[in-house]
Amino acid sequence: MLWLKALHIIAMVCWFAGIFYLPRLFVYHAMAEDAATQAHLAIMEHKLYRFISPFAVLTVAFGVAMISLAPAYYLGSGWLWIKLAFVAGLIAYHLYCGKLVKIFGAQQNQRSHVFYRWFNEAPVIALFAIVLLAVLKPF
Repeated sequence: MLWLKALHIIAMVCWFAGIFYLPRLFVYHAMAEDAATQAHLAIMEHKLYRFISPFAVLTVAFGVAMISLAPAYYLGSGWLWIKLAFVAGLIAYHLYCGKLVKIFGAQQNQRSHVFYRWFNEAPVIALFAIVLLAVLKPF
C-alpha cells in the first residue's frame, strides 16, 4: 500500500507541475504578437501536454489500485467521494487544456491573457481541497 501511495503522490506532483505551467504558457501565447513566438509557444504547449498526460493516467491508476486494496473502507468514506469529484474536475480541466493546445496550435485562440490568468487558478483550488481531504479525512 505504501508503494502505491508513494507512486500516486509522485505521479500527482508531476501532473500538477504541468497543470500549473501549461495555462501559464497560454497566458504568454495569448499575449504574444509575433508569429515566431506564437509558433514556439504552440510547440512547447503541445510537448508539455503530451508529457503530463501519462502522469494524469498514472495518478488515477495508482489511486484506483489503492482503493481496490480496501474498497469497503475507501468507498464508505465521504471524504474520498468529494476528493474524487475534484479529481473528475481536474480530468475535465486537463482535457480542456488539450483542446486549448489544439486551438492555439491552429492559431484560433479568441480569449485574452486575462482569461488564462484566471483559468490558471482552478487547479490551485483543487490541489488544496484534494490534499486537505486526503490528509485530514474529515468524514
